[in-house]
Amino acid sequence: MKRIPTLLLALLLTAVSWAQIATPVHFQSELKILNDEEAEIIFTGAIDPGWHVYASDFEGDGPTKAELTIEKMQGAKLVGTLKSRGNVKDEYDNLFGMRVRFFESKAVFAQKIRFTEADYDINCYLTYGACNDENCLPPTDVAFSKQGKAPEKAAEAASTPDVAATAPESSDDHATATTADIGIAADSTQASQADSIIQAADAEIQGNSLWKPITEELKAFDNDGANDSSMSWWLIFIEGLLGGFLAIFTPCVWPIIPMTVSFFLKRNKERKKAIREALIYGLSIVVIYVLLGLCVTLLFGASALNALSTNAVFNIIFALLLIVFAASFFGAFELTLPASWSNKMDQKSERTTGLLSIFFMAFTLALVSFSCTGPIIGFLLVAVSTQGDIVAPTIGMLGFAIALAIPFTLFAMFPSLLKSAPKSGGWMNTVKVVLGFIELAFALKFLSVADLTYHWHLLDREVFLSLWIVLFALLGAYLLGWLRFPHDGERRGTNVPQFFLGWASLAFAIYMVPGLWGAPLKAISAFSPPMNTQDFNLYNGSVEAKYTDYDLGMAAARAEGKPVILDFTGFGCVNCRKMESKVWTDPQVHDLLTNDYVLISLYVDDKAPLSDPVTMTETDGTQTVLNTVGKKWSYLERTLVGANTQPCYVLLDPATGKPLNGLRSYDEDIAAYVQFLKQGLQNFNKKPAIADKQ
Repeated sequence: MKRIPTLLLALLLTAVSWAQIATPVHFQSELKILNDEEAEIIFTGAIDPGWHVYASDFEGDGPTKAELTIEKMQGAKLVGTLKSRGNVKDEYDNLFGMRVRFFESKAVFAQKIRFTEADYDINCYLTYGACNDENCLPPTDVAFSKQGKAPEKAAEAASTPDVAATAPESSDDHATATTADIGIAADSTQASQADSIIQAADAEIQGNSLWKPITEELKAFDNDGANDSSMSWWLIFIEGLLGGFLAIFTPCVWPIIPMTVSFFLKRNKERKKAIREALIYGLSIVVIYVLLGLCVTLLFGASALNALSTNAVFNIIFALLLIVFAASFFGAFELTLPASWSNKMDQKSERTTGLLSIFFMAFTLALVSFSCTGPIIGFLLVAVSTQGDIVAPTIGMLGFAIALAIPFTLFAMFPSLLKSAPKSGGWMNTVKVVLGFIELAFALKFLSVADLTYHWHLLDREVFLSLWIVLFALLGAYLLGWLRFPHDGERRGTNVPQFFLGWASLAFAIYMVPGLWGAPLKAISAFSPPMNTQDFNLYNGSVEAKYTDYDLGMAAARAEGKPVILDFTGFGCVNCRKMESKVWTDPQVHDLLTNDYVLISLYVDDKAPLSDPVTMTETDGTQTVLNTVGKKWSYLERTLVGANTQPCYVLLDPATGKPLNGLRSYDEDIAAYVQFLKQGLQNFNKKPAIADKQ
């Protein structure tokens, strides 16, 4: 008898714990009119990550199958059975010991009916089961109730405006749509084109397109958080400058500096003329590399570069090139451009006179130093291509060229500095090896971008971190003299600078170790894969979007009565990862994003194909085929908010699709980001709430 109170207490605690768990599945229901005689009752559910909903059609007594129960059916009758639509997975479940069919991300169930009378009255409910890897929810019901007139008697009263505008499911051809209709395009991992729209039954929001441009409404806000292009250009310039300074200390550039300066001083007995020619030489270097940046921009364009930067083939090829360069720096072989190229440039500089000869000398430098500067320039151009700005590659190359030209000009103006400058020697070989390790690290970054955009899951976060840990541990061992390469001397040891660098490299490797268990590692968040790719994660301070589909997320936000934060992001977006690790993890920001907003992350570089490609007409009359998930969200970003850079944050009212604040882009000012979110929340609460009805 004493066990009964204990059992009752356990049951009570279990019931309380279930009551505190948020529903991981948000269902919407609608009646879709097919023709004058038939219609479909459609239940569409948005499923939280990690959960799945079981289908209606699999054998065996295991998990809860989806079933439709009719409580009242007047003026209509059922046709067939309840159907599971969309991306239904069929896998063996170890928990139940049987094969099961289930949905992830989105579930769609449809029951066809036929009208038998002029008036109909339908009352039914869907029962479904949902589980994750740890537990299952009890069977849950979704009610549906509808009264009206059959289509042949009153078509307008029986049909829903937005649903009637969708394309027929049987069409295999590309659909042609307008901006307002783009919501009908569904991901390949989700339902068919006609099922992708989720409509609430509220009369106030029916007929409003959530894809309608809101650029004018955004201008009405004080857009302090908008993308500051001048600031991003300065950052790009500084990145180029750092790359140029790094290139100076490579074996392909450093030995040329004293030879070139001595040539100018010997060529002109007048020091002023020597300095002038050295300045022209430095300016020629700047012109050559800036022209290279302009050529890349004009040949490809910003959007093409952005698309290329997330292309699997391009990223794999570029990663392999970096690996080849690294092997060369480690001493496996020597990489040089054909000698005839540099010889011809050298001959040109000797035959010509005046400014043209100096320009050809600068061009010779660019060719001779290519084996060292090429990887740095390539990485710089790829990195800035994701900015979505045609000026970015040129500004990056300007910074690189200025840094490269500085020592030539400086030593020409002050030749006495050459005596105190370190001579070429073994230290330059160390620089090459260190650069080789860095190139291997970035090669993994490019492979990771391809892995993320195409969902291969070969370089998930813990795999990526393991490789980086080993890589930087080996770099530390090399700098401390514990590791030697073929071109290193037998007596190679270490010195004080190398000791401290080796110490820092080993410490960095140790710093990354906790990341294998989910530590955020903010210092490298811009380069490592996102936290949601980690299989084993003990950290719960990160913010992950529940929805990666615009229409599903907006429907869920209407059901929860919360505003939406729309996050236009990308798998290859470095600044996006910085914001997620340095700003979103702040306790105040984390609380706002988790409890007060519905976060929808749209990846503009997602290469997953759409099941039904859509042809869109742009504002300039050109047509664009949206055949991947990334193209769909990229089109939404530039048409909805008039932007094309990532990250881009938009606060929306889910009922009307109207903005609640201005745009906000990359900015690590946490206080400003909190104010941005609070202002949007305040504007949302000022509007009258619209109850969501099924």
